[in-house]
Amino acid sequence: MSEPDVYWVRPLTQPLQAVVRVPGSKSLTNRALLLAALAKGTSTIEHALWSDDTRYMAEAWQTLGIPVEFDAAASCFVVQGGGGSFPAREAELFVGNAGTAMRFLVAALCLGRGVFRVDGTPRMRERPIEDLLAALRELGADVRSEAGNQCPPVLIRAAGLKGGRARVRAERSSQYLSALLQVGPCSERGLEIEVEGPLVAAPYVDMTAAVMAAFGARVEREGYRWFRVPAGGYEACHYEVEPDASSAHYFWAAAALCGGSVRTPGLGSRSLQGDVRFAELLACMGAQVEITEDFIEVRGTGELGGIDADMNEISDTAMTLAVLGAFASSPVTIRNVAHLRVQESDRLRAVATELNRLGIRVEEAPDALTVYPGRVQPAVIETYEDHRIAMSFALVGLRQPGIGIRNPRCVEKTFPEFFAVLESLQR
Repeated sequence: MSEPDVYWVRPLTQPLQAVVRVPGSKSLTNRALLLAALAKGTSTIEHALWSDDTRYMAEAWQTLGIPVEFDAAASCFVVQGGGGSFPAREAELFVGNAGTAMRFLVAALCLGRGVFRVDGTPRMRERPIEDLLAALRELGADVRSEAGNQCPPVLIRAAGLKGGRARVRAERSSQYLSALLQVGPCSERGLEIEVEGPLVAAPYVDMTAAVMAAFGARVEREGYRWFRVPAGGYEACHYEVEPDASSAHYFWAAAALCGGSVRTPGLGSRSLQGDVRFAELLACMGAQVEITEDFIEVRGTGELGGIDADMNEISDTAMTLAVLGAFASSPVTIRNVAHLRVQESDRLRAVATELNRLGIRVEEAPDALTVYPGRVQPAVIETYEDHRIAMSFALVGLRQPGIGIRNPRCVEKTFPEFFAVLESLQR
């Protein structure tokens, strides 16, 4: 059976025994690119990810007059920072469906002087950004949704950012808060930010503060409610990007699902990434997990128990947990993830739809899913141009023959080599 633009997953024929090396973290690479562009001097970013999302970020800074070079052989960016601003006085930027690039660049453009427009794909034009724009306006910026619908494209009439106090709602995305924190050192007076309401994906805010510290900036805070960032700018540095935990977790899940072991070097107990906690969920489901400073290894038997998990802080892994639920011995419930509906796709609806296509019963709530184990049937999975739907459902094909992934190139957003690495597990 063949079908154009479908990747057919080959089932495993024996338990895994694999060491998997994943590319650098997308989240860390894009933060480092932004801060290097704003820093004084020349920075190098090693073990960086080159994917659609990071390419959009790098190309945006080049358009704005900041020299950015990428050495593919060394996976290294070299960025000549602009010392808190950039030469361009006018620019049209396109960022695809890259949330980090959209949110971070909109805030950073307020530091410049001129008129700028940031746009993306049709799906990006449906993703809300008004909570960030409202906070930037409190800080003296002239920013607005071009269509007046609280979504991109975003128009910025920049005259430098005064700074001061602002409130931000971050219940849809922690990137709003991270965007503000990152421009704080380059504002005139620094920032004081109060977070109103709940904060999703809090570990990404910790990540932001850690990368800022590497570039010489300080973040003062009281929990996740109040933040202060003094003015003073950034200093260039040599930054080494961790392997991407969001990419690694698919292979940990593969070991838990199919049996055998997978080890991912370079990720461990000192990781800045919250998604390493996915390994702990696998342990709760029955896998054996070893976490050291230098690696994470998951050993599975192919038998998994059910789980009820609050996935708010590690929601990029929620789709994978849902897929595992089809093979568990009892239901899997994923809670507190309403924000998944406004990401690259409506991920809760997409997961429920595609599990139904596989013959699996799912109960869908506004902020949750419950997956009931059952007999999985062959199917071609729709991916909704969402890399995480493609990668999570590819795991099904490691156990069930006849699983196709439509539009497999969507993984180029964050993990271009995903299917090649998946095939390497067969060897």
